Amino acid sequence: MQLISDKKRIYLSAPHMSGLEQKYVANAFDSNWIAPLGPHVDAFEKELASYTGVNDAAAVNSGTSAIHLALRLLDVHEGDTVFCSSLTFIASANPINYLGATPVFIDSEPETWNMSPQALLQALHEAVHQGSLPKAVIVVNLYGQSAKMDELIALCQLFKVPVIEDAAESLGSTYKGKASGSFGRFGVYSFNGNKIITTSGGGMLVSNDIESLKQARFLATQARDQAPHYQHSQMGYNYRMSNVLAGIGRAQLEVLEERVQARRAIFNRYHHALSPFPGIQFMPELKDTRSNRWLTALTLEEKVTGISSQVLLEALAEDNIEARPIWKPLHTQPLFEGAKYYPHSDNESISEQLFATGLCLPSGSGMTEEEQMRVIECIQSVLIQEKSITA
Repeated sequence: MQLISDKKRIYLSAPHMSGLEQKYVANAFDSNWIAPLGPHVDAFEKELASYTGVNDAAAVNSGTSAIHLALRLLDVHEGDTVFCSSLTFIASANPINYLGATPVFIDSEPETWNMSPQALLQALHEAVHQGSLPKAVIVVNLYGQSAKMDELIALCQLFKVPVIEDAAESLGSTYKGKASGSFGRFGVYSFNGNKIITTSGGGMLVSNDIESLKQARFLATQARDQAPHYQHSQMGYNYRMSNVLAGIGRAQLEVLEERVQARRAIFNRYHHALSPFPGIQFMPELKDTRSNRWLTALTLEEKVTGISSQVLLEALAEDNIEARPIWKPLHTQPLFEGAKYYPHSDNESISEQLFATGLCLPSGSGMTEEEQMRVIECIQSVLIQEKSITA
């Protein structure tokens, strides 16, 4: 597909620096503290724990590493099962494989696009009958929208299964006034380059269990025993964050609320301009929650709009605009072929429906209103043209 070369590229979610980062990075260089760990790492952990209302946080090199550590802390081994949201990026489930465990995928529900309590209940009931309850349930907060945490946590508590809350995409979001990522036994955030705040690459494991996070730090620094020499009694990982990147994260955290407001304003402009078109539905925001609207996501009902999400993606690409399909459900990925999957109902797989009809629009907080209008006008022109053809 040939792009229109004279138009500036509009990215899906580009990094957005505040200018404050240079102060923290300069401090790291001036003190010559650029290796992994250091005062910025300690401060970033404390500041993020305070922001999210948890007791402690451990800074690591990715959200994936944080999930891996959480599973390790929950003693997940080969032969165990772990339940996981199906509609998510593969990093939510890959760490299950790292430990030789078996993922079981749970469908979404329509009101949040996140894990279906109905499907989870069915999966837990069957697990009880089979005598094989999962070691953990990984609940994902998709595109910034919190899942139905009250229902999901209550189910997991009933069956005594710990929850890992994958809030990689939802830092800055809230559920009933409480920070997304603070509900499970462990919470996970990502600071990848496309996230709402970034350290270029990095993540954070959070918990109210301070002792577990001490163990997480130990495992993340090659599990080095207390000894004058290098001694190791168990397997560890090289997962800790560098002092330089933590400095970037501290600066980014200072402007997190501004980034949330910017992305919510972007969502509102898309919604105002495009929701009048029949057949277009935006990702819902559950009552008593605040989504950070990391990405604006919508679905197209082809029978009504006359076009598929794929046609619209191609039209945007031709205008040098990056957009993406909704995540391909993990239970449909070749890597997880044959994995067990629990749909929302016997005749309804919500995650598959969303993948078939949905797409994510450019939503970076640094995007200008003029750039957003270019995206909107491209979409409107395709919809209007199709309407005139079918009229």
